[in-house]
Amino acid sequence: MKVSLHLKELRKTKWSEYVVRFVFGGAISVVAAILAERFGPAFGGLFLAFPAIFPASATLMEKHERQKKAQAGITATLRGRQSAALDAFGAALGCVGLAGFAVIGWNFLPRHGTGIVLFAGTITWLAFSVLGWSLRYKGRWLFRKS
Repeated sequence: MKVSLHLKELRKTKWSEYVVRFVFGGAISVVAAILAERFGPAFGGLFLAFPAIFPASATLMEKHERQKKAQAGITATLRGRQSAALDAFGAALGCVGLAGFAVIGWNFLPRHGTGIVLFAGTITWLAFSVLGWSLRYKGRWLFRKS
């Protein structure tokens, strides 16, 4: 699969779908803040790692694929589930990057400035995520299906 960007596809998304993603992401952040206030920042931080937008985008993606098939007169839903599964795989790779970001923050925030640590964490997240993606498609032996 080749990664590409099609800006015209943004016009196909309804504003209500953006609202769903925004509300879901905001709700997860609020829940994390409430839990951090009640049980401490380490516990609340566990919930900040929750992929707040992924559940909404996966269901919307599956819905879009189902609608495309229905317009073409095809009733199968396999393509929508496969698209959502690929999105989930990307989210998993992003979580590996997030773990790298967390390790940088955990180790260096107590001793260094926030800006430089956030920058280093972001670079680490990007590097881990891109490396994971690259290994997946260049080193297929790592992720063989049984």
